[in-house]
Amino acid sequence: MDPNPFAVLSLIVAPAILTNASSVLIMSTSNRLARGADRARELSKQLEGTEDLSTVEAQRRLKELTAAEGRTLLLLRSLRSFYVALGAFAFAAFVSLLGAVTAQIKLAAIVLPLELAGVAAGFVAVAALVNGSVLLLRETRIAVQVISERADTVRERFSSSQNFTNL
Repeated sequence: MDPNPFAVLSLIVAPAILTNASSVLIMSTSNRLARGADRARELSKQLEGTEDLSTVEAQRRLKELTAAEGRTLLLLRSLRSFYVALGAFAFAAFVSLLGAVTAQIKLAAIVLPLELAGVAAGFVAVAALVNGSVLLLRETRIAVQVISERADTVRERFSSSQNFTNL
């Protein structure tokens, strides 16, 4: 092992920084999940209070509720991935620290398995982080699609009311 103490530090710092990044992603995804659940609850209340579910407005709300449900499920899956990443990065940092200590006290039989465990945990963590990020991208696409459809509806209503008042 390299006698430079900064070599050991670099083995621990990378997973620690990625652990912090995973924690930030967990916090923001949790916030998005809470907002999505609130929106789904609001739409459900509106639909439950509607007498005629065949109206255009009720159909729009039902479509938005379906989208909100899909978004929250994607956010939940993303959150799970970020938790796996967080745990795996923390495990990688801990195993790297144990490996550095055992290498210093010349326990070679333990060092190689610890190195392999650290690398494996790092791969799992990065894969989980990438998976969670892809799921967030999919959720964002749905959110933007709902907003675009709603904006189109408002523009259509505005445009038809403008034509009516101009006659």
